Amino acid sequence: PVINVSWHDAQAYCGWLNKQTGQFYRLPSEAEWEYACRAGTTTPFNTGERINSEQANFTAHGRTLPVGSFSSNKFGLYDMHGNVWEWTQDCWHENYRGAPNNGSAWLEEANNGDCNRRVVLGGSWDYDPRDLRSAFRGRDNSDGAIDDLGFRIARVF
Repeated sequence: PVINVSWHDAQAYCGWLNKQTGQFYRLPSEAEWEYACRAGTTTPFNTGERINSEQANFTAHGRTLPVGSFSSNKFGLYDMHGNVWEWTQDCWHENYRGAPNNGSAWLEEANNGDCNRRVVLGGSWDYDPRDLRSAFRGRDNSDGAIDDLGFRIARVF
């Protein structure tokens, strides 16, 4: 996976890709990312109630692994749990009071939001399995670029 990229780097990549392809790509919203991660499940992980080191990359492996090292979820998406945290479009909010109810990104600083920090999801290779749950949210500074943080993009049709 791409690592050591800030939220701003991910935005720049989406802008470049849009120009190259004539399509529109962007970071997913927090809600879209969780939906994609769950892949129709209601359990803490798309693998069930628990997750193990044969299903995802977390502290047991000690480093980032190549994409596709584990099975995909039911939507065909790889590494939704573990490997690297993934940037979303959303500004950080401590809770969901006032959040959009249509799956779109929360882009304003109303209700104690902080757009200098962005929501990251999925957990990473240096976190415990409990932090890889589909609904577990983290945050990082928009300028942060570290070895356990990357991104995936969504195409708008």
